[in-house]
Amino acid sequence: MSKPKVFVTRLIPEAGLEKVRAACDADVWAESMPPPPDVLLKRLAGCDGVLSLLTDRFDAAVMDALPQLRVISNYAVGFNNIDVAAATERGICVGNTPGVLTEATADMAFCLLIAAARRVVEGHRYTLSGEWKTWEPLGHIGQDLGGKTIGIFGMGRIGSVVAQRCRGGWGMNVIYHDTRRNEEAERDLGARRVDFETLLRESDFLSVHTDLNDSTRGVFDLAAFRKMKRTAVFVNTARGPVVKQRDLCEALRDGLIFAAGLDVTDPEPPSIDDPLLSLPNVIVAPHIASGTTAARNGMAEIAADNLLLGLERKPLRCWVNPDVITRAPMRS
Repeated sequence: MSKPKVFVTRLIPEAGLEKVRAACDADVWAESMPPPPDVLLKRLAGCDGVLSLLTDRFDAAVMDALPQLRVISNYAVGFNNIDVAAATERGICVGNTPGVLTEATADMAFCLLIAAARRVVEGHRYTLSGEWKTWEPLGHIGQDLGGKTIGIFGMGRIGSVVAQRCRGGWGMNVIYHDTRRNEEAERDLGARRVDFETLLRESDFLSVHTDLNDSTRGVFDLAAFRKMKRTAVFVNTARGPVVKQRDLCEALRDGLIFAAGLDVTDPEPPSIDDPLLSLPNVIVAPHIASGTTAARNGMAEIAADNLLLGLERKPLRCWVNPDVITRAPMRS
C-alpha cells in the first residue's frame, strides 16, 4: 500500500520527524522562513495531512481547496491559526501539543520576571558599552522579590507552575484572575482569586498565561497599565495580542510600570525600529519559552503522533476538536 502523503511546514526535532518520515510520504519544508500562503496551498495539494506551525493559516477557504486533508497537527499549544469550527464541519481532525512545555515556559516566565526586575539585560548592555567604571551605590537598582505579590492572569497549567515557583522559592503572595476557580492553587499555594481590577492594583509582578480569545485580546491596554503599581513588572509568555503593544510602550516610557519581560509580541517579530525595542526597561525574547531539548522533543513526538493517528482515523493524543466524530464524518 502507498504511504499517506503529508506536508511538514518546517523542520522539527528528529524525535517527531523520524516517525513521520517512516510512516508517510513526507514533503518537509526546509527553509528557515515559513512557506508563503500560495506555496503552502501548492505543496498541500493532494496531501492527507499536515504538520503545521502557528504561522500557517488554515481557514475555511484553504480547507475547501484541500479535499483530501484529514488532519492538521499543530506543533504548538495554541491553534489560533486554524479555524477549528470550519475543520470540524469538514471532518478534519485538529491536534496540538500541550503539557510537555509547561515547565519550560514557566521557567522562561520567571527568567524574564527576575531579569526585568533586577535590570540584568540593561546592566549587561552597560558593561558592553564601556560605561562601567566603578561600583555605583545608586546604579541599576531593581525590585525585590521576597514576600511580594505575584499576580497570575490565567491560572492554568503554566500559570500554576509559575505561582508554585514564586510561592515556594520567594515566599510570594499569590493572586490570580481566571474565569474558572483553581481550587488546587488556592489549597496548596494560598492563592486568592480576584477580579481583574484587583489583579492590576495589587500585583508587584503580573505574569500572563491565558489563551487568546475575544475576551483577552487587547485586555492589557493603557487603562490597565495605569492601574498597576509604578514598581510593577509585567511578563507575557502567552500571546502577543493580549497586550496593546503601543500602550505597553507608552506605559514603560512614562514610568507607569517599572519594567516588562516579553517572549511574545504583536506583531511577531516586531519591526527593528519599533519604539518598544529602544526602551531600556523591557526585555524581548524571540518566542523561546519552549526552547529546551525536552520540551521541543516532546512537542515533536506529540505532533507526529497526532498526525499519524489522524491519518488512521483514530483518536489523537491531544485533540482540539474531538467532537468532529459526532458533528461531521471524519474524512477518509
